[in-house]
Amino acid sequence: MRLVIADDGLLEREGLTRLLEGLGHQVVAVATHADQVPGMVARHRPDLAVLDIRLPPTFTAEGLRLAAAIRRRSGTAVLVLSHYLESSYAAELLDGGTTKVGYLLKERLLNAASFDEVLHRVAGGGTAIDPAVVAHLLAPRRTEDVLSGLTPRERDVLALMAQGLSDRGIGDRLAVSLATVNTHTRNVFHKLGISGEPSSNRRVKAVLAYLTGQRLGTP
Repeated sequence: MRLVIADDGLLEREGLTRLLEGLGHQVVAVATHADQVPGMVARHRPDLAVLDIRLPPTFTAEGLRLAAAIRRRSGTAVLVLSHYLESSYAAELLDGGTTKVGYLLKERLLNAASFDEVLHRVAGGGTAIDPAVVAHLLAPRRTEDVLSGLTPRERDVLALMAQGLSDRGIGDRLAVSLATVNTHTRNVFHKLGISGEPSSNRRVKAVLAYLTGQRLGTP
């Protein structure tokens, strides 16, 4: 896989480069500033851009803006890495589209094999949201929230769905059949008022339903 990476920190940048190359990927360009990235993507046409969420010049959320611009202009897959657990970041990323996008916490990149799986999933058109972010999103925050009608198992399925796992991946994780997973996902969509769209869109809308605190039914 061909990748462009952007991180202003020397140790993190060099460490990420070595990790990616050790996994057999090719890092075709490395950026330290947000303004460098669009040109690199246009020039090298990578399979995936791996972006730190905070880059010069403002060190706020350049990675999010870059991710949105890259997906809009070139359709390149993007994976944003962050030190910060911010549900609004995940919501903003997902709101920009339902494919080729990921958001992971740097401190949880402890397993090279699982990281490589995420890289392939996002580059292949999937979604990957850090489990810690999902757990935070799904934690009870209101007396009457939009997930109050879900059973515990349906919440489990939604949490894994939000991480980007396929129905088969959810079944493997929960040790249940694919038919059981399909039943739970249908129930989640129905209870959240989400129907009439491709499954990938419904999965992301199920998570956004909680982020926005409202049902996201299809007109």
